[in-house]
Amino acid sequence: MYDSFKNLNEILSGEKEFDKFRTAISSYEVIERFSEIFPELNKIIVPVKIVKSVLFLRVDNSVWRSELNFRREILIKKINVFFKKEIVKSIKFI
Repeated sequence: MYDSFKNLNEILSGEKEFDKFRTAISSYEVIERFSEIFPELNKIIVPVKIVKSVLFLRVDNSVWRSELNFRREILIKKINVFFKKEIVKSIKFI
C-alpha cells in the first residue's frame, strides 16, 4: 500500500497544499522575533502584522518614521537574511 511514512514536518514543509500555512507561520515568526532581529529598535518600533509580504510597523515618532523610511531596504534585507528566505517584500510605517 504505502512504501514509507512521512513525518508531519516533512509533509508541512514539502507539500504544496501547505504553502499558505507556511507563509502564515513565517509571518507570525517575523512579528514574534522582531525585537530579536532589531534589539536596538525595540523602544521605537512595534511590529503589527504582515499582509501579502508587506510588514506593517507602528512608529509613533515622526522623526523616527522618516529616518526608518530611508532605511527601509536595509530592514527588509536584514529580516529576510535572518530567516534565510524572502518573507518581507515591503514595509509600511503606520
